[in-house]
Amino acid sequence: MLGTLRDAAKTWVAKLLLLLLILSFAVWGISDQILGGGGGNVVMEAGESTISAQQYRLAYERTVRANSEQFGTRLTREQARMLGIEDAVRARMVGTVVLDEQARVMGLGLSEDRLAEVISEDFGGNLSGDQIRMVLGDIGMQPADYVRDREKEAVRQQIVEAAADGVAMPATFLDALHRYQGQTRDVSFVEIDASAIEPPGEPTEAELSAFFEENIDDYRAPEYRTIRYVLLTPDQIANPATIDMQTVRDEYESNRARYAQAETRTIQQLVFSDRDAAEAARQRILAGQSFEDAVAETGRTMADATLGTFEQDEVPDPAVAEAAFGLREGAVSEVVDGTFGPLLVRVTEITPEQTQPFDEVAETIRRELAQLEARDILPDLHDGYEDARAGGATMAEAARSQQLETGTLPPVDARGRGKDGEPVTGLPEAEVLLENAFEVEIDEESRPLNAGREGYLWYEVTDVEPERDRTLDDVRDEVVADWQAEQLDQALDAAAEEVAQAIRDGADPAAIAEEQGYRADVKYGLARTGQDADFGAPGLAAVFGVGPNAVDVTEGATGNRRLVFRIDAITDPVGGADSLAEGLREQMGRSLGDDLLNQMVNRMQQEFPVTLYPTALERALDAGA
Repeated sequence: MLGTLRDAAKTWVAKLLLLLLILSFAVWGISDQILGGGGGNVVMEAGESTISAQQYRLAYERTVRANSEQFGTRLTREQARMLGIEDAVRARMVGTVVLDEQARVMGLGLSEDRLAEVISEDFGGNLSGDQIRMVLGDIGMQPADYVRDREKEAVRQQIVEAAADGVAMPATFLDALHRYQGQTRDVSFVEIDASAIEPPGEPTEAELSAFFEENIDDYRAPEYRTIRYVLLTPDQIANPATIDMQTVRDEYESNRARYAQAETRTIQQLVFSDRDAAEAARQRILAGQSFEDAVAETGRTMADATLGTFEQDEVPDPAVAEAAFGLREGAVSEVVDGTFGPLLVRVTEITPEQTQPFDEVAETIRRELAQLEARDILPDLHDGYEDARAGGATMAEAARSQQLETGTLPPVDARGRGKDGEPVTGLPEAEVLLENAFEVEIDEESRPLNAGREGYLWYEVTDVEPERDRTLDDVRDEVVADWQAEQLDQALDAAAEEVAQAIRDGADPAAIAEEQGYRADVKYGLARTGQDADFGAPGLAAVFGVGPNAVDVTEGATGNRRLVFRIDAITDPVGGADSLAEGLREQMGRSLGDDLLNQMVNRMQQEFPVTLYPTALERALDAGA
């Protein structure tokens, strides 16, 4: 009986935690329910309402857990801070405390009967008082704390619903949105490609020096760091040689089905309007008519009749699957009652079931078994390395003690490039490693980074070369190339503006293009959110950023070119707000409701100033570390 009761309680623990996760704060589009009470230091207050360290810590932990699931790995405190999680949780808790204070000032509350109903709904209405106490005990809450916090949450929800429940975006706005989304434009344009412009020559020394001085910051040598690291992942430590072939053979025999390719058949079907027509066609085929001729008589092609090649459980229609996998190759079935009517089935090709030989998969199995073994010992290696470092060992000594390899990267900048300007290869967890390695001091021992889902990456910086100015002679070739590119861009812009002005003065785009040797074209029905190979997204934004008959210049979607375009026609969509998808209209209403709620909470913060206690906030998170 006690075991049954505990099992039920565990089930409701999960449900209650989910409930606490999703109940409140539609204001910010989040799903963190804020637990309250339970003592602890006050981390923030507004008037007579407070947020405890426990509330703040639990909200933070749930947010970290949710983000960790998205990233596939547990976020560290430093990573959470970089992602802005601490700031986001603090802002949400500020909203919580001002809502609580507003409710207190307004004297809002729930009747005992209504509070009892709410609590009963939380637990599905079918748990006894003892069971409820057991559920709450499993998550460390006292019944009195839960009742008090549940009442507070229900009152907050009253305020939220009063401000935004049922809010709908005005029809005028939705009509404008419909026109904005559905409007199309016709444009004539002239394309000026860089190949049509005479390339710039070599700069004089004075021109080059002036250009270099004007852009000297672009040519500074970046800071370079030399990074030593130890990588611990299942791949790094897996050793297939330790797996004997008998173990591999046993694994193969135990999971032989995994290495089998099921039988497949290429299936054709001919569907009829009624069973009599299907039977008549079958008789003609039995009398010598080809299946192809039978298909042609129905006005269909063989492409129409071919379903494809399937394993039996992949065939969409079970009746067709049963018939097809009971036929010999080339045979036609009896009339089958298919999903879309009576039909005939023919199988044109059969590929028998095939099992990969042991020799073909042995090494793959061996590697997989080694990976499993590596996962089992990985925690011990991690702990052994950490213990060695704690005992004063260097990174290299700690790595050797666990038979791990130490790697050293050549000098690398914060973008992952070496001194030759090329990307440095072999960077483990490149983005996060560089981000962290450029924040620490030389020889500083740092916490390990996550490597994949299961691994660890320890690192330390062994040398730093500060950024410095380069001389013109150091980067002469690069500066010359940049100067020439700028000259070409300026020439392109000048040519495009000359064409644009001519079109504004009344010239025909096609005539100008022919005269100058450029390409001209016309685009019909360009959509704001569409795709176009010539204009691309930035070009479409330019097209929709001007008024009727306007002439403007934009860069082409690809290559170094300019498009001089003229708006020939603007077409608004038919219909109005009712033409928008219902989901979009609802989304707009929710967005308006969110805006109203945010404004309300901001106003409350002015009326009820919030006091934060930084030391208590930090201590609350340290307690959960």
